[in-house]
Amino acid sequence: MSASARTAPEGAQILARLDRLPSTRSIWLLVGLLSLGGMFEFYDLFMMGYVIPGLMHAKLLAGVRISIFAGPALFVAATFAGLFVGTFVFGYVADKYGRRSIFTFSLLWYSIATLIMAFQGSGYTVCLWRFIAGVGLGVELVTIDTYIAELMPKEMRGRAFAFNQMVTFAVVPIVAFISYLLVPTTVFGLDGWRWVAIIGAIGAIFVWIIRLGLPESPRWLLNQGRIAEAEAITSMIEAKVRADLGADLPPPAAHEADRMEKAGRFSEIWEPPYRSRTIMLMVFQFFQTFGFYGFAAWVPTLIAEQTGIKLGASLLYAFIIAIANPFGPMIAMTFADKFERKWQLVGAAVGIGVFGLLFAMQSTIPMLIVFGVLITLANNTLSYSFHAYQSELFPTRVRARAVGFTYSFSRISTVFAAFIIGAFLKWGGTGAVFGLIAFAMLVVVVAIGGFGPRTRDLQLEQISH
Repeated sequence: MSASARTAPEGAQILARLDRLPSTRSIWLLVGLLSLGGMFEFYDLFMMGYVIPGLMHAKLLAGVRISIFAGPALFVAATFAGLFVGTFVFGYVADKYGRRSIFTFSLLWYSIATLIMAFQGSGYTVCLWRFIAGVGLGVELVTIDTYIAELMPKEMRGRAFAFNQMVTFAVVPIVAFISYLLVPTTVFGLDGWRWVAIIGAIGAIFVWIIRLGLPESPRWLLNQGRIAEAEAITSMIEAKVRADLGADLPPPAAHEADRMEKAGRFSEIWEPPYRSRTIMLMVFQFFQTFGFYGFAAWVPTLIAEQTGIKLGASLLYAFIIAIANPFGPMIAMTFADKFERKWQLVGAAVGIGVFGLLFAMQSTIPMLIVFGVLITLANNTLSYSFHAYQSELFPTRVRARAVGFTYSFSRISTVFAAFIIGAFLKWGGTGAVFGLIAFAMLVVVVAIGGFGPRTRDLQLEQISH
């Protein structure tokens, strides 16, 4: 009898015990600890748009060019090139070495690389260390998504991802406010943009320390044949939930089990039923970045373009818009598990397209802020729902590899989106930029609405079958 056949019944029993856990403080604490790592990915990504004016003011990006990418576009491209390498090349490592170890290692990688970047004296070395930090971030985000999907009971997967995004997006107004205060200034002889980077790096190291106690994913352990460890971790989680409830847990229901292998094959994501899901997510990821990062990374510049105001004022209004970021996922928690994830994605994409076009028609600060907030809320809903959705569609043995591969298309598209959006802004102003975003969101609607499978209230193993 094969190892897979021997472990399947025991594995199904452990999975059934995980999926029947009710929503308690201990379950949400696990999501919260994982979300702390995600905060620094968002801090880093949104920092990009706010520190570029500081880099330009310090003339670090003047004359910096590689191929078609120059100045701010090269800085943005270096970030997403690193994220592409992290997701495309190294996405598989969490399948091979485990969710917990790669999760902590990737955050430490990001912290060290960002700290080194903050002390560079030339534009080229700033962009180089930006690329290296991006590799660590790319690996981390893939791992967080797979980690949450595998630990959470099926009835609360959507809310868990929405909560994760609420926590991670909470850092966006923080980095916006820090940038507003520091970027235009010099503190202790260091330019303000350097302090913004240093604060993120030091905070990430602190979070890395406090999250060392996170458990490994029982689903991953089962695939490695480490049944005793999966049993021990499941029992530990059950004991904490039982203590929260002050009562016995409900009995586990029947549960399916995947084929248990230490690591799946990359070719497997090109076989039915995963091939159509892989292609759908590749298309989705390539185009969704035009809406998400097309606004988030360029919002101070877009506001300045619309109104003609200076750097300090545009950063202030960008901060006001950024305050809305945690509220999108907070609102999503009220409906995250009540209807299909794919239709939440479609609704968010429609909102981004419509509100973006309306933003481009405004010329007053109050209306720019109103539509900027609406775009932000729609972006938040898109982000929460696709992070949940992409992690649900593949089996444990290839989950990180598949998520990393498909997610990498968003990273490589953003490398070019930075250049394309800059060209559209120069050619046709904010109207041209949001026309491009609306087209990209139409592609998203067709891809997800037309070809996405259902996932609501299903066991991960049912979805993967």
